[in-house]
Amino acid sequence: MVYIEKLDQARVLDLKKLVPIEEEQMLSKTLVQRRDLGMTIFSLDKDQEIGRHTSPGDAMVNVLSGVAKITIDQNEYLVHAGETIVMPANVPHALYAQKAFQMLLVVVKPEVDHEG
Repeated sequence: MVYIEKLDQARVLDLKKLVPIEEEQMLSKTLVQRRDLGMTIFSLDKDQEIGRHTSPGDAMVNVLSGVAKITIDQNEYLVHAGETIVMPANVPHALYAQKAFQMLLVVVKPEVDHEG
């Protein structure tokens, strides 16, 4: 069984090539979307943003290229290519492209009760 259907298996991949940076755009490609787990690749051109919101799960951002200014609650963080930050569940956060950037976002939500 294949769980990450949108990526080739057993092959070295450059995730940045899957969602290129386009002028004045925010692009995304969902790799996995389940009730308890989401994996999405994003690209944001300079000055693009994902506005303040919350998530029911912990959201891990792995910056693949560029620089993101990430606000968690009232604190701002500059996250560069190769760096990762976790935005805690239910805490307001926002992302802004200080420089055009690409990221892998992994959101882990509370486990789903499979009984019933």
